[in-house]
Amino acid sequence: MEVKKLDVQLREDIFNVPVKKHVLWEVVKWQLAKRRAGTHSTKTRGEVAYSGRKILPQKGTGNARHGDRGANIFVGGGVAHGPKPRDYSYHLNKKVRKKALKMALSDRARAGAVTVVADFTFDQPKTKKAVEFLKQLGLADKKVLVVIPEKDEVVQKSFRNLPKVVVLPAEGLNVYDVLWANHLVITEGALKKIEERLAK
Repeated sequence: MEVKKLDVQLREDIFNVPVKKHVLWEVVKWQLAKRRAGTHSTKTRGEVAYSGRKILPQKGTGNARHGDRGANIFVGGGVAHGPKPRDYSYHLNKKVRKKALKMALSDRARAGAVTVVADFTFDQPKTKKAVEFLKQLGLADKKVLVVIPEKDEVVQKSFRNLPKVVVLPAEGLNVYDVLWANHLVITEGALKKIEERLAK
């Protein structure tokens, strides 16, 4: 399979906007917070499996006063103020997210790390074909983000076993993955969709 590179004029309002690092940081933080499972959990003194019986009399023993064995000062007792399952996601304005994506794309475009290719697909999922595709572009040893117009299982499965490659449909394009990659390979169809999405 021969990869057809295209000489395309990238839109200035999407691929040549001033980059503000703080905006990129804000959006990456928001993305990573959304991904957190938040399933960590500890037991409070009301949840540990201990008897609630008072372990020694309140007075007269010379020891400190104690209630039950599940108190947080004992080994194996409950945890005071420990983590509980929670949702870490929070709201971030759409305008900021869109602006940050433009900035991330602009950053890669300025570094000459954006290649536009003709739309392609493979007959069947084959990692060998995916490797050959990257070699033709001279990107075999780089971290690459391949952006395709829409989900294509054959293409996604072909690249799946390559640890340095991420394949995303145009609608799934995001700041974190753009900044993670050393080089972006965008198909012609995906470029149109990105322009439609970000030009609004």
